[in-house]
Amino acid sequence: MSSNSIKLLASDTQRNLAELVAKRLGLSLTPVDIKRDSNKEVSFSIGESIRDEDIYIIMQIGSGIVNDKVLELLIMINACKTASARRITAVLPNFPYARQDRKDKSRAPITAKLMADMLTSAGCDHVITMDLHASQIQGFFDVPVDNLYAEPSVVRYIREKLDVKNAIIVSPDAGGAKRAAGLADRLDLNFALIHKERARANEVSRMVLVGDVTGKTCIIVDDMADTCGTLAKAAEVLLENGAKEVIAIVTHGILSGNAIANINKSKLERVVCTNTVPFEEKLKLCPKLDTIDVSGVLAEAIRRLHNGESISFLFRNAPY
Repeated sequence: MSSNSIKLLASDTQRNLAELVAKRLGLSLTPVDIKRDSNKEVSFSIGESIRDEDIYIIMQIGSGIVNDKVLELLIMINACKTASARRITAVLPNFPYARQDRKDKSRAPITAKLMADMLTSAGCDHVITMDLHASQIQGFFDVPVDNLYAEPSVVRYIREKLDVKNAIIVSPDAGGAKRAAGLADRLDLNFALIHKERARANEVSRMVLVGDVTGKTCIIVDDMADTCGTLAKAAEVLLENGAKEVIAIVTHGILSGNAIANINKSKLERVVCTNTVPFEEKLKLCPKLDTIDVSGVLAEAIRRLHNGESISFLFRNAPY
């Protein structure tokens, strides 16, 4: 790959995933200078010419102060636009505000649509993301969006690290049933479902298990783990119903609030997250955490997009 035709940019913080992607592509990250004034305004400049280049801005958003990272991303995109870049692609493994994808109550915003508008207005020509909370978010954009899937990487992890012969895939709610069923089909396993009954908003009063998990290794799959309260409660329900052990695999390990404490005191054997969201510091605090590296998928998507090749190959296959 010619290093004269593609540039990879990343923030000056949380660069681990960007560095892994760059290494896989045989490139170096383009030098950038980011300064933050005492009032937290961001000053940004690029250390070399990017005129008529293909720019890929890799930004991990989901942990820390999300809004600061979003504005930083918009400033970086706009700086590339005004520096005469040929095409600007935002690589957002975890799309911010994806959970606010519909108007679920009166006078509520659809913030995922606002995110799409802001990215486009800043000068973004293309978006690469992974496991969108709702696939219809792709329709919020007036530019192409490639929604990659963590499923091939998850399938490989399960086959290599877990006892597949005695396992069952579990969805922690009805909304994730399609995801769990698809994964179960790939692995030729049965799947079960946990139905949540809510007494009031944000408070789960009771969980009802649909399916037989007796003596099985239960693999809970979900797209996102935030405070991990639901995962911890689901593990208790499964073990009460005769499960042998419970392992959770999620794409985006946001792990905010009391998440680490909830995992440590839970009955979960292991919680596996991809590195779409940086959580290196949390790995040190929680021995139950494990990681699936998706830098190969992102790097191959960038290579294929840059060379004008099909990306649909990655929907079923994970590069080594």
